[in-house]
Amino acid sequence: MTELHGGQPVLTAGTDLDRASSAMVMIHGRGATARDILTLAPELDLPGWAFLAPQAAGDTWYPYPFTAPIEQNEPWLSSALAVVGEVLVRIAARGIPSERTVLLGFSQGACLTLEYAARTARRYGGVAGLSGGLIGPDGAERDDRGSLEGTPVFLGCSDKDPHIPAERVRHAGRTLEGLGAEVTTLLYPNLGHAVNGDEIGHVRRIMSGVGAPRPA
Repeated sequence: MTELHGGQPVLTAGTDLDRASSAMVMIHGRGATARDILTLAPELDLPGWAFLAPQAAGDTWYPYPFTAPIEQNEPWLSSALAVVGEVLVRIAARGIPSERTVLLGFSQGACLTLEYAARTARRYGGVAGLSGGLIGPDGAERDDRGSLEGTPVFLGCSDKDPHIPAERVRHAGRTLEGLGAEVTTLLYPNLGHAVNGDEIGHVRRIMSGVGAPRPA
């Protein structure tokens, strides 16, 4: 199911994956690129971290708004989720487990990140959704299973984001808490559709709390 986004590059930054002790998967937004989301890596860079950013075909993970019925965004959504899963498999194959891996996304990438975390609940090093919410229409029933086992989750967004209703950010927080995550949700007055320094600080704190380094 990766065909739609298959064959796209995965860009990297930070420590080489073979030498890294921890990893972050970074998911770009609609109309952006893997190179764009990797511009956050220098602000987040801590010793021993590898950053991996997959590229969406056509710079878009799915065509319709994240609040559209799920079926309207298929099969692009399933392909996009599969890409995230493949990057995690690549990381795990280098000896870095999910509990030392952080998922981060911005905008459409945040929606994809949060949706992946909810659908594949397990202990992650952390999850950061910057200007995003879970995918699907308002009030849609979900069938998420498993447990995030105390995974720290940070949700940050403007209180008046032009694309992400504040209630959808709160809804994501409630849903992930229900799956066992430790969620911090912050809505910033008049931030716009952007990332601020406070959000970067919260993500760095999550990173600082991620597992032990790779043995020598």
